[in-house]
Amino acid sequence: MEYYSWILAFHVMSFISWMAMLFYQPRLYVYHSEHADKKEFVEVVEIQEYKLIKYIGTPAMWATIISGSVMLYLNSAYLSQPWMHAKLLFVALLITYHFSLELHRKKLKENPHYKPGKFYRFYNEVPTLLMIGIVIFVVVKPF
Repeated sequence: MEYYSWILAFHVMSFISWMAMLFYQPRLYVYHSEHADKKEFVEVVEIQEYKLIKYIGTPAMWATIISGSVMLYLNSAYLSQPWMHAKLLFVALLITYHFSLELHRKKLKENPHYKPGKFYRFYNEVPTLLMIGIVIFVVVKPF
């Protein structure tokens, strides 16, 4: 348990990095879909989309999952807490959202008009709502 605080710090940093990707990736999709007629612009955005999810988002997601799992292993009493169940549900939804972003990236690459920019503006709000829930469950422990 002497390293628990270091693991927690790493977990929070990983989560922040992961959330940064989850907030920005759909914004890139807005630009991609709304400027589909500008070939050179789309080429640059596609590179950004790929690098953001592959080199920042996915490693940060796995670092968050692994560090969170280690903390649960070290303090398994949390698994009996209802707030932790709610948090883990929201984390599962966040992971699902992450993988959905990769699907959208691939579909946009095939067809830049796959979904309109307005859809991605709305879709961009999903991680914010999930993050709000996660933070409330961990800090306030409402159950």
